[in-house]
Amino acid sequence: MELLHAGLNWLFLLMQGLTGAIGLYQIVLSFFGLWRREEKIIHAPSKKFAVLVAAHNEEDVIAPLVDNLLRLDYPKELFDLYVICDNCNDQTADIVRANGARAMERFDMENRGKGFAIEWMLDQLWAGDKRYDAVVMFDADNLASPNFLRVMNEKLCQGKKVIQGYLDIKNPMDSWVSVSLAIAYWFTNRMWQLARYNLGLSCALGGTGLCVDMALLQEIGWGATGLTEDLEFGVRCVERGIFPTWAHDAKVFDEKPIHLLPSMRQRLRWMQGHFNCASAHMMPLLVKSFRMRSLAMFDAALYLFQPMRFLMLFGTSFVLFVHIAWPSLWNVSRFTDLLPMNFWIIVNVLLFLQMPLAMYLEKANWRAYFGLLLFPIFSVTWFPVTFKAFFTRKNSVWAHTVHTRAIRLEELEIR
Repeated sequence: MELLHAGLNWLFLLMQGLTGAIGLYQIVLSFFGLWRREEKIIHAPSKKFAVLVAAHNEEDVIAPLVDNLLRLDYPKELFDLYVICDNCNDQTADIVRANGARAMERFDMENRGKGFAIEWMLDQLWAGDKRYDAVVMFDADNLASPNFLRVMNEKLCQGKKVIQGYLDIKNPMDSWVSVSLAIAYWFTNRMWQLARYNLGLSCALGGTGLCVDMALLQEIGWGATGLTEDLEFGVRCVERGIFPTWAHDAKVFDEKPIHLLPSMRQRLRWMQGHFNCASAHMMPLLVKSFRMRSLAMFDAALYLFQPMRFLMLFGTSFVLFVHIAWPSLWNVSRFTDLLPMNFWIIVNVLLFLQMPLAMYLEKANWRAYFGLLLFPIFSVTWFPVTFKAFFTRKNSVWAHTVHTRAIRLEELEIR
């Protein structure tokens, strides 16, 4: 028994050191998100875009998005809007046509999900007569800032190949769940994405508000048909030395669940896809980062490790709880020798304080600060989600998130 305890102590020492080092790494990188340089648009519109919207039974929210995208501040002859009506059995396609966009209906009950829908749509584009410089992807519940295509045109003219737009929330004040997600997004946009952009590292793709150079797509193919198609495609780009960049001024507003259980189901899908992608790409990418001495690849590999880090944090927290509650059950004194409790307190306080700082820098609504009171509770819900995702990571069935908030861009501007 003593040998077992000793082995477990060393295991948790390793987990503690690893999670502590990654936590410090993120804190250091976050400081590079404190400033944002002004980026002017100097190139006139020249790139031609195929704007794709993936939709499955989205009759409640599709009309505001179609209206929003057709009125983007960009020459109308330089972009076409295609709404992929994927296995729809409602009025989505009829509403799309009535609002002046192309409804591309697809029926395939075997290959279901957004990744397959995008792959099918790209095949339709390549088989057609029209030629585009880039593809832009949105979800059906989104709204985009009027300057979105102008910013993407600027980035493409600068030679960028994969660009991620700023991900915001269109219904942050609907509930404590939606405001918690909004806080997480504001933090990620500022302290994660912008910080890495300032350092020249790879930005994470967010599944919507994404722009990809068409020539690159034709060269490597889409090939991202899992539960997190954005993560899959982004990793494949990083492996080829193509690092996705960030467009802080091109905003996309996304609808988030207002109740906890739908939010947990959505995050479960994210984590399942993340685990799957990490199992296939993390170690090869980590090895390649050392071989090529690439910090950008190393950082991308660490991002793939995040769900496992959550599990390690859960494990170490559980062991500390057991040690405090029943000290005679398991002697883990050596466990706290490496990184004492004060270290974890300081790290967690610094991580939490970055939330209101990011909110201030991103000019969040003052009412959203009250969401910080319940944000720690929301954060704890990631543990059961990640734990279940680890044991169900082979699941590949797409779970549709129902959207109902038909908000128009004008309403967001008034707010």
